Amino acid sequence: MGKNVPPPPSDNSEPVNLREALEERYLAYALSTIMGRALPDARDGLKPVHRRILYGMRILRLDPSAAFKKCAKIVGDVMGSFHPHGDQAIYDALVRLAQDFSSRYPLVDGQGNFGNIDGDGAAAYRYTEARMTEVARLLLEGIDEDAVDFRDNYSGDLREPIVLPAAFPNLLANGAQGIAVGMATSIPSHNVAELCDAALHLISHKRATTDDLLAFVPGPDFPTGGIIVDSKEEIAETYRTGRGSFRVRARWTREEGARGAYAVVITEIPYMVQKSRLIEKIAELLAEKKLPLVADIRDESAEDVRIVIEPRSRTVDCALMMEQLFRATELESRFPMNMNVLVDGVVPRVVSLKEALQQWLDHRRVVLQRRSRFRLGEIDHRLEIVAGMRIVFLNLDEVIRIIREEDEPKDVLMATFRLSEVQANYILDTRLRSLRRIEEMQLRREFEQLRKEKSEIEKLLGNDAMQWRAVGAEIRDLKKKYGLDTKLGRRRTSFEAAPDVGNVDLAAAMIEREPITVVVSQKGWIRALKGQVEDLTNVQFKGDDELKQAFFTETTAKILVLATDGRIFTIEASKLPGGRGQGEPLRLMADIGEGEDIVSVFPYIAGEKMLVATSDGRGFIAPCDEMVGGTRKGKILLNVDGAKAALITPANGDYVATVGQNRKLLIFPREQVPEMARGKGVRLQRYREGGLSDAQIFARAQGLSWQDSAGRTFTVAFRDLRDWIGNRAEAGRLPPKGFPKNNKFG
Repeated sequence: MGKNVPPPPSDNSEPVNLREALEERYLAYALSTIMGRALPDARDGLKPVHRRILYGMRILRLDPSAAFKKCAKIVGDVMGSFHPHGDQAIYDALVRLAQDFSSRYPLVDGQGNFGNIDGDGAAAYRYTEARMTEVARLLLEGIDEDAVDFRDNYSGDLREPIVLPAAFPNLLANGAQGIAVGMATSIPSHNVAELCDAALHLISHKRATTDDLLAFVPGPDFPTGGIIVDSKEEIAETYRTGRGSFRVRARWTREEGARGAYAVVITEIPYMVQKSRLIEKIAELLAEKKLPLVADIRDESAEDVRIVIEPRSRTVDCALMMEQLFRATELESRFPMNMNVLVDGVVPRVVSLKEALQQWLDHRRVVLQRRSRFRLGEIDHRLEIVAGMRIVFLNLDEVIRIIREEDEPKDVLMATFRLSEVQANYILDTRLRSLRRIEEMQLRREFEQLRKEKSEIEKLLGNDAMQWRAVGAEIRDLKKKYGLDTKLGRRRTSFEAAPDVGNVDLAAAMIEREPITVVVSQKGWIRALKGQVEDLTNVQFKGDDELKQAFFTETTAKILVLATDGRIFTIEASKLPGGRGQGEPLRLMADIGEGEDIVSVFPYIAGEKMLVATSDGRGFIAPCDEMVGGTRKGKILLNVDGAKAALITPANGDYVATVGQNRKLLIFPREQVPEMARGKGVRLQRYREGGLSDAQIFARAQGLSWQDSAGRTFTVAFRDLRDWIGNRAEAGRLPPKGFPKNNKFG
C-alpha cells in the first residue's frame, strides 16, 4: 500500500503527460463547442443546427408553397444526414424557429401545437408538421449556384453547406443566444426594414460610423414588442462596443370603468418572459402584501396578451402603481447584448453594429461574385452547344446519315465538322424529331442573347461599383417585401423615456394625505392629532410631563429628530400614534442612545437648510436633504466632540444672531458660516464661561425678533443693531433692553 504500481507492460502503450493530454482534449472540446454549437456565423446568423435543419428541409423540398411534412421526418433526416446529436435537441431548435414570439422573422412555418408564450412546450414531433417560410427561402437562395462552399457531413457520404447564401440579414434581424466554453453570445432581434436602410447607407458611405447607422437602426425590435426605456446615449454605447443591455418594459394602457374606477391592461410583455410565471410572481407578491397599490390581477389572454391589473382604490396613481410593478416584477427586464459571433465563420469576436452589417454585406458580395461566375460557366457551356447545333442545322442530312450508317458516329462527327466532345455528345443525345425542328433564327437569337448576358456578367465581375449596386438593388427589393408598412415588417418595440419618479416611496402612495399636528412632550413622547390644532390647552400629558413643542404637517411627511449626541433620525409621520392616547416614546421608533435627550423634532422640507450648533458654540448650516435616513440608527449630523448638540433652527435669512449663557449677543453675516452635510462646524461665538444659549438666522429687512415670557413679540430694526454686529467667533455684548431673561429668542 502507498507504493506506485507500474502499469502492465504492453507493446502498444505510450506514456503521455496527463496535464498535456487533458489540456489538449479540453481545448478540442472547447473549440468544438464554440465553432460547432454555440456561436452563430456572422454572415448568415445561424448556428450549425439551424443551418442543417434548413438545408435538410430544402432537400425534402419543403418550400413555402409545398405541402407540410411531419416534423418527425425532418428531424430524422437531419439527424441521420447532418447533425449527429439527440433528436430532441434538433426538434427544440426547429420549434424555436417556428415560434413567432421567439423569432422576429420565423424561418419555419409550423402546423400544430408549437408551444405558447406561457411557457408550455410543443407537441411531440410525430404530431406537428412544418415547412420553410419565405425568409428561410431567401437564406437558401442560390445555394445550387456555387454561392457557398460545402464540406463532407459527419459520415462522409453527403455534402453540407458551411454557410448559407443569406439574402436576408438574419444575424441582426432574428438575433441569437448561446453559451459556449468561456464565452457567450446574446444578440437581440431588429427590424429588417431599418437594417436594409442602414446597409444601403453603409454601401454608399464606407466610412460611416456606428453612430451614423443608429439614425436608421434606433434599437432592437423584439418579437413580443414592449417599450425600451434606455437613453439614446446608453443605446449608442451598447452598439459601439457590442456589449451592454436594454431595459424593456411591458406595454400597458388604462381602461376606465364605472364611477371613476379604472384598470390597467398589459398588452405586451418583455421578450423571453413567460407570461404564466410572470402572473404567478405578481400573485405571490400580492399574497405577501408586497404590492400595496395592487388589489388583483387577472389573465384574460386569448391569442393576444391581455393581463388586467386592478388598483387598490380609484385614488391610486396609475403611473406610480406601474412603477412599483416594474421594480418588483419581470414587467421590466433587462435583455443583455453581447455580439460575440464567428467573424468570417472562423474567429470568435465581439463586434459593433457596423461590423455586423459589414460582415453580411461582404458575404452578399462574395455570393454575387460566385453566382455570377457559376452563371458564366453555364453560359459558356450553352454557347458551345448552340454553336454545335448551328453546324448541325446547316448539315442536317449529313449528320443524320453519319448517325445512321457509321459504327462510331461520335468520332466521325467530331472529325467531319470539327466538333468538341461536348457538342458531339449533345447531338447524339438529341432525339431525331428534335433535330428536325431546329430553326436557324431561333439558334442565332439564343446565341446573341447568351453573348450579351456573358458580356454583362464579365463587366459586373470586373467592376466593384457595379457589384455594390447589384447588392444594393437586392437589398431594396428585400425592403419592399418587409417594409415598415407590411404586417410582418412593422416595428413592434417602441422607445420612451422612463418616467422620472425619483426616490418616491411607492409604498407611501397608499397613505391618504391629511393634515396633522405633531405634539412632542418634554420627556420625549410623541403623537399626531388630526387636523391643524391651534389650541393645545386640553392636551393631556403623563404625570409631571408637559409640552415641549408642536407643529403642523401631513401624514405623508417625514419627521426629523435631533438627539444631543449629534445623531439625526427619520420617522414616517404616517406611523406616529394617534392623538386619543398620550402617544409613545420616541425611543421606541429610533435607537436614541442611553442618557441622550431630544434637542428638537421638526418636519422635513425638501431643499430647506438648517443652522445646527453645539453647546460650546460651534456649528454650521446643513441641508435637510442630507439628514433623511432609512434606518433606526439614524445618521451622524453633528460631531459634538465632548459637548452636546444644543439647537437646530431654519436658516432663512442673511444674518446670524447668537446669544450665550453669559447673556452676550452677537450678530454676524450668514456667509461666514459654512454649509456642510455633516461635521464639527466652526466657532459661532466665543465664551469665557458657559456656552451657547440660543441662535437664529433672520432677514436684514425684517429685523431681529424675540418673544418675552408673556408671548409678546418684539422686533428691533437692523439699523438699531449696529452695536451688536461683528464677525463670527467674537464675544458679543449685552443684548438690548427688554431681551428675555432666559436668554432665548422664543
